[in-house]
Amino acid sequence: MDQFIKINSLKKVFGEGEDEVHAFGPVDISIKSGEFVSVLGPSGCGKSTLMLMMAGLLEPTSGEIYFDDKSVSGPKNDIGIMFQDNTLVPWRTVEGNIKLQLELRNLDISKYKDKIFNILKSVKLEDFAKRYPSELSGGMQQRAAFCQAMIHEPNTILLDEPLGKLDAMTREKIRSDIQNLWMINKPTVIFVTHSIEEAVQLSSRVILISPRPGIVDREINIDLPYPRDLSVKRSNKFFEYVHEIQEVFHEYGVI
Repeated sequence: MDQFIKINSLKKVFGEGEDEVHAFGPVDISIKSGEFVSVLGPSGCGKSTLMLMMAGLLEPTSGEIYFDDKSVSGPKNDIGIMFQDNTLVPWRTVEGNIKLQLELRNLDISKYKDKIFNILKSVKLEDFAKRYPSELSGGMQQRAAFCQAMIHEPNTILLDEPLGKLDAMTREKIRSDIQNLWMINKPTVIFVTHSIEEAVQLSSRVILISPRPGIVDREINIDLPYPRDLSVKRSNKFFEYVHEIQEVFHEYGVI
């Protein structure tokens, strides 16, 4: 696979003078097309700052980001983005929120009727298409938000702690949904998380970020078969990866 995303000497500093805060970097990261890469690190290490810069929503202090050899110089509208707080608007139904993504891109909604149904069915929300966000549980809202981010079939998806506020059982269900949807079309996914187990379960590669100012400590290729069901999670190799990452953050005094 070719290098699809290239991050060169990326750095972000907030404020000036005595108020200056060195939040992130400098880092160099390369991501191949179709990879599922998790960015894992403690709170305050700059993971979300990295995602905002990748999305073109925050200007770096120095360094460059390239998607398919094109420099990021402003907000990107050709990617899917999902944050910890979902972006569903309360006055639209689940189906209406998904259509909103298409409307904003001036896409012909009539051509997406079957795709909307199929993606909702894939996360078991097809019976809730006409419901409003307030009528859904938190987990259902996040699944709907994921469908919203995926409906235009982006080549790149940025997921910034989308499961952070969910209970353990709901997190596990949505992890499975995310994994299954990724396996269908293999978009390039960058997934920010605090959870070591989550990173190992989902990722083809895990990038470990040090405490602030966040830099890349190391990268770990996760050589486990997909789909990563309970049998994989119970394997010795799975626990070895988890233990390896735990040791890194133990050395930092984080855990």
